[in-house]
Amino acid sequence: MTTMNTVVRKADDRYFANHGWLKSYHSYTFSDYYDPENMYFSYMRVLNDDFLAPATGFDLHPHREMEIVSIPLAGELEHKDSTGHTEVIVPGQIQRMSAGTGIYHSEYNASFEKTLNFLQLWFFPTSKDIEPSYETITYGLDNLRNALLPVVSAEPKESHTASIHQDLTLYLSKPEKGHTLTFKQNPERSTYIFVLEGQLSLNDGTVLNRRDDARITDAADIVITSNEDSHFMLIDLP
Repeated sequence: MTTMNTVVRKADDRYFANHGWLKSYHSYTFSDYYDPENMYFSYMRVLNDDFLAPATGFDLHPHREMEIVSIPLAGELEHKDSTGHTEVIVPGQIQRMSAGTGIYHSEYNASFEKTLNFLQLWFFPTSKDIEPSYETITYGLDNLRNALLPVVSAEPKESHTASIHQDLTLYLSKPEKGHTLTFKQNPERSTYIFVLEGQLSLNDGTVLNRRDDARITDAADIVITSNEDSHFMLIDLP
């Protein structure tokens, strides 16, 4: 029998960068933050929790050899890239960009009045020299109620799921207070849980609050109980 191994990083343990127009919380080594003990988890390299002031953003800049997922939580995220895509996405939508051999893109708060909050995740790809590509999908917030909804996957089977060049599946969920979800995991794989809102309890006794994360290995069934109305992300990784 395997023993579930859970490493928790609390919300306050994240690195906080305050640039005025941008307030960003880094869950892994990024930019001015360097921690050799916190470089990545499995093939997950970056998780930034960004807050952009109205009408501000990241100017055109390059990326290579990375799978990038952006998830708006509040506000309007405007994306432009060198392949000709221009789009504004909102909560209930998600975008995946494969930087591959090289791509330029910009990200802006499309609102002149409201703060934009979005997550940006980077994953190492399965191989190098992938042709750059971009994809937006709409999953609908109502579909997260008391369910684990796949929104990004290496083998998407539904229209609400974006494709990605890595053996992973990213789920979103909004369980109501008292609801329990069971994620059946292969003990040889890894699981990452990030609480967006609310509080969760896991079957090994771990309690996760808002913006806490859990990095789990050697787990079979992961039982997740919502102690209050919650919103969380779960990623199944190699």
